[in-house]
Amino acid sequence: MKFITQLSRILVGALFIFSGLIKLNDPVGFSFKLHDYFAQDVLDIPFMMPLVLPMAVFIVILEVVLGLSLLLGFWKKITNWLLLLMILFFTFLTFYSAYFDKVTDCGCFGDAIPLVPWESFGKDVILSILIFIIFFNQKYIKPVLSTKASSLVLGIAILACSFLAHHVLNHLPLKDFRAYAEGKSIIEGMKEAEELGLEAPEYMTVYKMINSVTGEEKKVNSNEYTAEKWWEKKDWEIKKGESESVLVTEGYTPPIHDFVILFEGRDETENVLNAEEVFLVMSYDISKADKGAFEKINKFAAEAEKAKKPFIGLSASLDEQVDAFRHDVQAAFPYATMDATTLKTIVRANPGIVLLKKGVIIKKWHFNDLPDYKEVMLKYLD
Repeated sequence: MKFITQLSRILVGALFIFSGLIKLNDPVGFSFKLHDYFAQDVLDIPFMMPLVLPMAVFIVILEVVLGLSLLLGFWKKITNWLLLLMILFFTFLTFYSAYFDKVTDCGCFGDAIPLVPWESFGKDVILSILIFIIFFNQKYIKPVLSTKASSLVLGIAILACSFLAHHVLNHLPLKDFRAYAEGKSIIEGMKEAEELGLEAPEYMTVYKMINSVTGEEKKVNSNEYTAEKWWEKKDWEIKKGESESVLVTEGYTPPIHDFVILFEGRDETENVLNAEEVFLVMSYDISKADKGAFEKINKFAAEAEKAKKPFIGLSASLDEQVDAFRHDVQAAFPYATMDATTLKTIVRANPGIVLLKKGVIIKKWHFNDLPDYKEVMLKYLD
């Protein structure tokens, strides 16, 4: 049992450190996942919504500290209790998400390793087993370093993680794993499987049938429905509103499927993607955008306009909110509409600035990092 405990300790410790560091690269993205879990149609915990970002930062730093503490054999009791409570909490979340099909990606490893709900739950079940082994066999865990040395290592780790969190929150993630990373073509990312000569996912409709005489219910897929001529069975009928689409065969799904720009009701997506160069200022929620950033953004936009480079604002907020905000910050450039989730995915800043060339993402800036227009012109513009 000693060997199994030590092996479990190494696996759990390493995985917690890896998971924490991956999410620490992009705590804003993890906060969006927590927001999804606390939403009305999932756990319905509205009072937690304003706390998702500090909670995300706390959780990811805690993951790293607990993983490191476990490997060091330091603070055994408190470390094991916290690991147990944390894994039970996340196992519940991933099971709830998978069973009720609520959140499609738990964000356990950020965007680096996306997991479907049942994969996330399976991962948490395995981790739970390993942590239970560690919890009930703590006697086999011995400190690797002295108390002072372990305290120093953990102190340095907390400071380093805090510094990294502060940096990525005020700039952008160090590594972008999303489909909208710099250098990626949005046009290519939107192509369907057929355009690329790949196999597309195959779906099947499953009908819920009810017997009007006995009240018996059965599930029948579309192939069975056709082959067995269920429409000829007088006592059976399809229960309205309860049919579902089921994935039969995995296939290629475009990584980008919701990039749509609407301007005064017109779809301007193609025009934007085909533009030689275009700047986009993105605010998924205009009410949460940093107003102080617009002094520099407005100056940048004016320079771009002089150079006849398109400069467009994008938001998912209502037109009335956008108009009021534009008036407040004196933004002269036009605003169009885009889905909030897409805007959140493209750039982890509010506002964030993106330079596109023929649909290719050339550069993304957090509002804190937007350089002068002349510098951008020399480095990125023709």
